Amino acid sequence: MGSTRSNMTNQVLDPQVGRASRPEPPVPQLLKPEGPSLIVSLFGNVRDLLFPEKLPPLKLTSRPVPVRDIWEKRDPKKAASWSLGIHGVMIGAIILATILGAKAVKEVQKQQAVTLVDPDMTPYLPMKPDKVVMGGGGGGGDASKIQAPKGKLPKVDMNQITPPAIVVRNENPKLPVEPSIMAPPSIKLPNNNMPTIGNPMTKVAGPASNGIGVGGGIGEGKGGGLGPGTGRGLGPGEGMGFGGGPYRVGGGMQAPRPLETPDPEYSEEARKAKYQGVVVLWLVVGPDGRPKNIKVERPLGMGLDQKAVEAVQRWKFEPATKDGKPVAVQINVEVNFRLY
Repeated sequence: MGSTRSNMTNQVLDPQVGRASRPEPPVPQLLKPEGPSLIVSLFGNVRDLLFPEKLPPLKLTSRPVPVRDIWEKRDPKKAASWSLGIHGVMIGAIILATILGAKAVKEVQKQQAVTLVDPDMTPYLPMKPDKVVMGGGGGGGDASKIQAPKGKLPKVDMNQITPPAIVVRNENPKLPVEPSIMAPPSIKLPNNNMPTIGNPMTKVAGPASNGIGVGGGIGEGKGGGLGPGTGRGLGPGEGMGFGGGPYRVGGGMQAPRPLETPDPEYSEEARKAKYQGVVVLWLVVGPDGRPKNIKVERPLGMGLDQKAVEAVQRWKFEPATKDGKPVAVQINVEVNFRLY
């Protein structure tokens, strides 16, 4: 019993009993483990230096691998050829793409083209008066002692039947026709608002008179017109119409057509100098087709101007016509001098 109690006492008083099989918990090593002293380490290093320990030979298990030398020499011509070829291919590809792209753009533009049609707007434009060439004139009278007085214009008509008159000699004609002068109706003629027929371009105010001219009409000229000219028109000039001088080609006026044109003769001075050129002449072709009033418009010199005038004086024309009637017109002609 005593032993039993003694055992119980040991079990109570010794807390480590029954824990011998349990592992000890790890204790952190805060201090460096103690090594050899400095003297021992010094003597060991001297010994290793004087009497080194022999090691067994080293066995190599690796094998060398062939590596390309970075300093090896290369052929520069070969590299330049490759570079040039690659750049050439790239430039060619760019040019080809540009051409194909331009063609594609052109095709698209052709597809998008729109055709515009210009309509005829003539029916919708305002009417323009015909261009009328001024020229011509007229005159008349009945050989009176006094000049014709001022008055308004008679009727303007291209088909004159009765010439104008202030003093009417036959007051009871069998076929009365309104007197008129010959001029294009589209020409603006001088006129006034006086009550009786007369000469609108004179300043004379006096008794009624047909004027000192002859051939019928009114004025100081002749020909059945009105004014100091010659013809059935108005004012100074000849033929018919108005504006002074003969008609000019155009405005319904048919130009004269040359029928006979003899060649001019060369002057000796111009022939010796082998001189050539063109002389331009101004002239009037009368109702009979004969040239008159010839003037040198552009001279050439060396006696060729006079030779040109002499040649044109022998020319013959088919006269110009106005509404089917021959009239005098002014034209320019060229006379060529050539040595063949």
